[in-house]
Amino acid sequence: MARQLDEQIAGRFPVGRRLRVLDVGIGQGTQALRLARLGHQVTGVEQDPVMVAAAREALAREPEGIRERVRLVQGDGRDTGVHFLPGSFDLVLCHGVLMYVEEPDPLVAGLARMLAPGGLLSLLVRNGDALAMRPGLAGDPAGALAAFDTTAYTNRLGLNVRADRLSELTATLAGIAAPLHAWYGVRVFTDLAADDAPLPDDLETLLAAEERAGRTDPYRGVAALLHLCGVRG
Repeated sequence: MARQLDEQIAGRFPVGRRLRVLDVGIGQGTQALRLARLGHQVTGVEQDPVMVAAAREALAREPEGIRERVRLVQGDGRDTGVHFLPGSFDLVLCHGVLMYVEEPDPLVAGLARMLAPGGLLSLLVRNGDALAMRPGLAGDPAGALAAFDTTAYTNRLGLNVRADRLSELTATLAGIAAPLHAWYGVRVFTDLAADDAPLPDDLETLLAAEERAGRTDPYRGVAALLHLCGVRG
């Protein structure tokens, strides 16, 4: 996903431009810290105090110059309008958040308002059009059959959450003046891999295969996750 995001940044902004980045649902800060290391100014918003503490701990291990580029705000991603002025950011990330939000449209609309004209919105969501893939490949045909008619599922943490369909998010982005510019699949071949599985010796080959599949039909359509990039008009 980082490679996909970098491709979109390179295609939209001049080389060397320092972007104003908002990361809603910063989690442990993986993408935020990576972008800060590249020279961008990053503001992270996170509601979960455990995740805020983890992000602060990860940030504390960075050199001072990188720490100065990152600001952490504990708060709900639906309240961005309380903390920031419209048009304050060039890039807004919302990765792995929408599945926990019952009504995602207001959140996505609020994120789009944070973008300056021409700004990039990056969403990572569970693919509601491919929910049958995981149980089907795991040898659970009953679970696969049930998944065809729903966008609800139980995630790896055991939480009951929801998925998003590409067509519905495409319509949402068009309706909030941040139409879909590009989309990718994420975890096409690796969705069944255990979270604690050791890294394979041929990791670069695996990443190359995932990256190719994530931009190629029909493979990207059955990915576990979708990475959608909208551009503020």
